[in-house]
Amino acid sequence: MIKPFDAKAHYEQTRQQAGYVPRKQATQQTYDRIGFMSGLEVHQQLLTDKKLFCHCPAGVFNHSNDYDAEIIRHMRPTLSELGEYDGTALMEFKTRKEIVYRIKNPTACTYEVDDTPPFPINRQALDIAIEISLLSKLNVVGEVHITRKQYLDGSIPTGFQRTAIIGVEGEIPLPHKKIRLIQLSIEEDSCREISDIGHTRVYKTDRLGMPLIETVTYPECMNPDEVKQACDYIRFLNRSTGKVRTGMGAGRQDVNVSCKGGTRVEIKGVAHTKWIPELTHNEAFRQWSLLLLRDQLLKQIEEPKSWKIKNKSILAADIPEANGLIRHAEANGNWFQLICLPGFKGALSHFTQPGQSFVNELSDRLKVIACIEKPHLLHSEMIEPGLTFENWEKLGALVKAGQEDALLLIWGPEEDIATALETIEERCKMALEGIPQETRKSLPDGTTIFERVLPGADRMYPDTDSAPIPLEDTQIENLRSQLPEEVIDHYHQLQAWGVPEDTYTYIFSKNLFPLIRDLTEKLQVPARYAGTFIGHTLKHAMGQHKNSAFKYRTVYHLFDFLKQKGLEYRLAEKMIYELAAHPRMEFESVLNSMKFKSLPEAEIISKLPFIAGKFNPRKKGKPEDRSNWIMGQLRNTATGNINLTELAKTVKSL
Repeated sequence: MIKPFDAKAHYEQTRQQAGYVPRKQATQQTYDRIGFMSGLEVHQQLLTDKKLFCHCPAGVFNHSNDYDAEIIRHMRPTLSELGEYDGTALMEFKTRKEIVYRIKNPTACTYEVDDTPPFPINRQALDIAIEISLLSKLNVVGEVHITRKQYLDGSIPTGFQRTAIIGVEGEIPLPHKKIRLIQLSIEEDSCREISDIGHTRVYKTDRLGMPLIETVTYPECMNPDEVKQACDYIRFLNRSTGKVRTGMGAGRQDVNVSCKGGTRVEIKGVAHTKWIPELTHNEAFRQWSLLLLRDQLLKQIEEPKSWKIKNKSILAADIPEANGLIRHAEANGNWFQLICLPGFKGALSHFTQPGQSFVNELSDRLKVIACIEKPHLLHSEMIEPGLTFENWEKLGALVKAGQEDALLLIWGPEEDIATALETIEERCKMALEGIPQETRKSLPDGTTIFERVLPGADRMYPDTDSAPIPLEDTQIENLRSQLPEEVIDHYHQLQAWGVPEDTYTYIFSKNLFPLIRDLTEKLQVPARYAGTFIGHTLKHAMGQHKNSAFKYRTVYHLFDFLKQKGLEYRLAEKMIYELAAHPRMEFESVLNSMKFKSLPEAEIISKLPFIAGKFNPRKKGKPEDRSNWIMGQLRNTATGNINLTELAKTVKSL
């Protein structure tokens, strides 16, 4: 018989048992205790004119809702060469999804729906992939073999992705350690998902087939910050070539995380590297907490191997004092199932992630596998009000629930109920074993939700439509001779120049180190100032005009203009905001709009005694603030006409 249960207190108790702390309070000892381990799969689109295996243009996106045609498909799993089905393919087949592809004629062709064999691989893309492999210290393969990787989620209309390994066993240097690389592959990008509701998933095909590289690391990152550092370095390395695409969606990363006693879980499609620390922190603790749940359940359940759910079909009328959710579900024609989870008392409110408990593990799978849209369940350990304990007690009697049992009430379309029951039982059995291998979708708050079962090696097989591609030593050596400098060397140079470290991410993410070097070497702008201007002032100006057509090389021309005019370089700090807002504006026009007045240095210096005489310590501040006050009075007039550092020295000497 179900008894009253303080779910909120139990949630907090299990959170403390897991030793969960917010990421900013965690130390390396925290991660060592739970055995944190993480690796990366970093994807980057290549800057080519054509797609990888056809002649359609790459990088032409359909930003409107119109399309020229729709193709509808239903995916089915196939046996691998070993006579086995891939687990992900079987899971996707259960969903009975109808996949809809929306096509614009300029960016699609018959190859992409598998009605035409592939063209030879895009050689421009292949050369870029080899170049980045060399930069990554990878051993380039002697012969490129194209394989097929099965995808039944519908993201590729053919049901498989063509991919090939280009380099193996390399490394990247971080400031304090090296991270080994497993491989770099070249592959075709997938479709863009538009919606996924019920049994219908909709894609756009404009991104499909674009050349993409994937860099895979060993799981050698021992804390969340290292994961972000490694990801940033790989992305900066890619961008240093100037041959990859940038912008939203051009770079994406999958993060693999495990803890001591856990298993590899892949967080899929992390759009921003700044999300990585929070995501990996929470995923490691999610696994750690699920292992604690497993141990507790095994104490409560005598025969885990024979464990199964008990369920009963009921009507809304059977639910005492049914709330609004129940009434709404009934009005929509949903079927109701009352489910007893023997021995699972406390499991549903067991902490997994901030704001989530084990019941979310069940609910997420109902959404993904059974395709039942949320909300779709109530349970006997709800922290927020659902049904009263008295009502759960009455429901429990219908399935003969005991004191150590938990109850679920689910609803959905009749045709999805069987899959829902199978999904719940399967996930509960996994809880008795440990951590299921799966891919999870990242959320901006640093938590994740279930996406699909983790694919295995059974989904890979040779592409019989593509012949092996031998790589000549002369081709590789020619590409090696054209490699840009290494990112780590640029990092050390910025340090030597004294450029503030909080500018580095912006500088490397936009590949602006060559611009800083040109400002320094060709225009004699002080290196520290050039780096700070790029990483602080320019970043702030561009942040205020995010849709600006401003070209970064304009900065060089701006400083060159100031030098030719004999104007002090700090005037750029004012001009850059106007240029970011109006990228086509001429420099002379910017000066006119600012009402800038060119004055001789001697004239500005001559004003110092008069301005200094106006300083009143009682009204203006402390006596030691005198120099700062005088500089404040002169700054607008002096900027562009005199070196402010030298002016400050003169002011202090008065």
